[in-house]
Amino acid sequence: MVWNKSKLQKQYQSKKKLNFLFFWGHQKAKDHTISKSCFSQWWSCQFKDEAYTYYSAEQYMMSEKAKLFNDTTIREQIIDCRNPKQIKALGRQIQHFDQSIWDKNKYDIVVQGNLLKFSQNPSLKKYLQDTKNKILVEASPVDKIWGIGRAEEDPKSMNPLLWKGENLLGFALMEVRELLNKEKNSSL
Repeated sequence: MVWNKSKLQKQYQSKKKLNFLFFWGHQKAKDHTISKSCFSQWWSCQFKDEAYTYYSAEQYMMSEKAKLFNDTTIREQIIDCRNPKQIKALGRQIQHFDQSIWDKNKYDIVVQGNLLKFSQNPSLKKYLQDTKNKILVEASPVDKIWGIGRAEEDPKSMNPLLWKGENLLGFALMEVRELLNKEKNSSL
């Protein structure tokens, strides 16, 4: 993991200027332009790995979660489903789930899924790369793992020392951005 909450808190304490980009929600704009909602795991877009076509990063994450715990029945249901809310519910039904194993693997799975998502969708890739060095923050008031456990409007969201959550999705997206930028620079 390139970024984490502790590293960000140290930068904040050292008075380094931090430029946050808050996101939460997955609804596409009425004019179909790309917006920060594309960072959501529930954002609808198509991408592939060597075996399957996915329609959201949530679907990829839950499919890989089922694979990790050898639950082929739930994995097939996840692959056949396109509704992220239903996919999330299926992910909670995975047999032989072990939290410690999931905790060791979940971040890398989300990085890989988002690398596929953004690398295979040029407009999304450009949007992510155009965030430059901004700190990407999932301002979910309800998610303390993937988000910060606070809404964007909450003044405490500007202070990582006061975040209730880990912001794993934001950090995973920043890692994907770095990987895509390295790929771009190596091809020049």
